[in-house]
Amino acid sequence: MKAEDFMLPCPIKKFFGIDCFGCGTQRAVLMVFEGRFAEAFHMFPAVYTVLLFFLVVILNFVDTKRNYSNILIFLAILNAIIMVTSYFYKHLFLNIH
Repeated sequence: MKAEDFMLPCPIKKFFGIDCFGCGTQRAVLMVFEGRFAEAFHMFPAVYTVLLFFLVVILNFVDTKRNYSNILIFLAILNAIIMVTSYFYKHLFLNIH
């Protein structure tokens, strides 16, 4: 069995036939774990900030003495900006559908 066999399908792509802002996240994370860093970035440019976000979320639960809310808010906004920008860049300038 391959890791791709366990990936969840995107409901927006499945029902509407278009990519969503998060399409490619699972494949990009898998590429990072396989050591294919450049390919992961090209697949989903926000992959590294998303991984950092989840690392800080885990750290927030483990280290309860510190408040990580400002960092989490910053990373969430940064991820949203990267995801929206890369989505429109791919679809408007590269004509990827």
